[in-house]
Amino acid sequence: MYLQNYKEWLDSVSQEQRQELSAIASDDKEIKERFTLPLAFGTAGMRGTICMGISNMNEYTVARATKGLSDYINSLGKSQAERGVIISYDTRRMSFEFALTAARVLGANGIRVWFFEDVRPVPMCSYAVRRLNCIAGIMITASHNPKEYNGYKVYGEDGAQMSPEATAKVVEYISKTPYFGLAQQDVVTLCRKDIQGKDGFALSERITVIGKSLDEEYYGEISKLSLSQEAVKKVGKDIKIVYSPIHGSGYVPVTTMLARMGISVSVVEEQKYPDTEFSTVAMPNPEQPDALKMGIDLADKLGSDIVIGTDPDCDRMGIAIRDDKGKFVLLNGNQIGAMLMDYILARHKEDNTLPKNSAVVKTIVTTRLADKIAKSYGAAVFDVLTGFKFIGEKIKEWEQSGEHTFMFGYEESYGYLSGTHARDKDAVVASMLFAEMACYYAYKGVSLYDKLNGIFEKFGYFIESSKSIAFKGLDGMEQMAGIMRKFKENDLTNVAGVPMVSKLDLEAGMVKYFDDGRIEMTDLPSANVIKYEFGDDEWLCIRPSGTEPKLKIYVSTKAESRQKSEERNKMLQSAIVDMI
Repeated sequence: MYLQNYKEWLDSVSQEQRQELSAIASDDKEIKERFTLPLAFGTAGMRGTICMGISNMNEYTVARATKGLSDYINSLGKSQAERGVIISYDTRRMSFEFALTAARVLGANGIRVWFFEDVRPVPMCSYAVRRLNCIAGIMITASHNPKEYNGYKVYGEDGAQMSPEATAKVVEYISKTPYFGLAQQDVVTLCRKDIQGKDGFALSERITVIGKSLDEEYYGEISKLSLSQEAVKKVGKDIKIVYSPIHGSGYVPVTTMLARMGISVSVVEEQKYPDTEFSTVAMPNPEQPDALKMGIDLADKLGSDIVIGTDPDCDRMGIAIRDDKGKFVLLNGNQIGAMLMDYILARHKEDNTLPKNSAVVKTIVTTRLADKIAKSYGAAVFDVLTGFKFIGEKIKEWEQSGEHTFMFGYEESYGYLSGTHARDKDAVVASMLFAEMACYYAYKGVSLYDKLNGIFEKFGYFIESSKSIAFKGLDGMEQMAGIMRKFKENDLTNVAGVPMVSKLDLEAGMVKYFDDGRIEMTDLPSANVIKYEFGDDEWLCIRPSGTEPKLKIYVSTKAESRQKSEERNKMLQSAIVDMI
């Protein structure tokens, strides 16, 4: 079947694309990799390397996915198609071209389209879905993946990533769609530079380019989330911040918001502008030390206090701060989120604006330190499955029920959201609030490093680690499934001699307690996740990645000192990896 698919593509693609496929004619393994299985489309959309083939990102797989989305939207009725789809894209290879292909396919299928005039981050796309009352949104991005990747994320009408139920229907339509011969609406230009700076410009009968007007509305919304304007006014010009968009879409929105607040910022010149090759970093991921290295070097040169970095689609934010010896240290996503959450709840409490039904939301692989902090302010804490769409679902639920007021949401993978303007993680508002927090504590005479240590001293030293194990080849997914099956079928009662208290199997929807064999059902949705509890807020979790052939392992430990917690974490992480 894969050879038949290969021959069909050879006969159907352009001459230039045919040359790429002809170059692998004698490589049966490569042909099999590219043409056996279609690129998976899930609740996180699809993501893959950019090249020809049914399992990769290219204009044909993008057009096919968009036709499936179009058929789903049209099945909802003409009025829903008229609501339209917003399309955004980041700075990656082929992002503009894939976005334009999606727009043209939607337009040809009778669906209205709003198309951003230039790169925009994830949170702006999420915001625009609701602001324009769209039925859906598309974001062309592979987030923080290497340069060879791109992806296609779909948002529902609530601005969160599309629900599993809607995704299943879209996938059903995609499966019936061919790769070739799909209609695309003609547009007045195929050139990116011709639409840059436009606002309200008709690209075709159904496709409208939008720009600055929507930006200003977004900036206005997140400005309302500022909590310490007096402190910013006093010390904003004295706080020295270095920022890097890491060649991504965050440059304009992040620097715009900091400038409007009156906070001084120096931008890493070499990483300031879009670069499809991300030539200054090994990977454009603010979780990686390499990604913030140039920012730290500049900060040392300038004597700056903080380094902020955002990924290409500006939904993740990384931070470096100075320790008590003046050296820069990188914070992880759990620490950044804990500090932001503590700041937000503390400021609202100080100003007597903290609602009695306040609530924060985090994923099941995010630190329990969040629970300790939130409960100290009287806020409820809710755990959801991994993926920011589940945080978005809570926001929607509470808006309808009024049961809780959403104050903050975050996940350990450097994603944070304050406010309900967006339903996905927002590194623009996170950058704004972290910079403001720095001003607030400087105004109070407290360093950020001392503040973080104060949180640890109060609640315990929580240390978290995560590791990804990649499985390559066509049997990679099968290998991961086998490992997960082993953990589901066999009870792991201890790791490195540390006894387990319980085992949560989300696919079975149950919790088993090892001390008495008791079994309880969980109210979390079904998912391919196993989580073990050691007790005293320590745990480990194993799950397959939702977008890549990787098995992810998370370990969280807690002790009375940082050193002890780190040692314990390394021991447990090493032991579970050895088992796998």
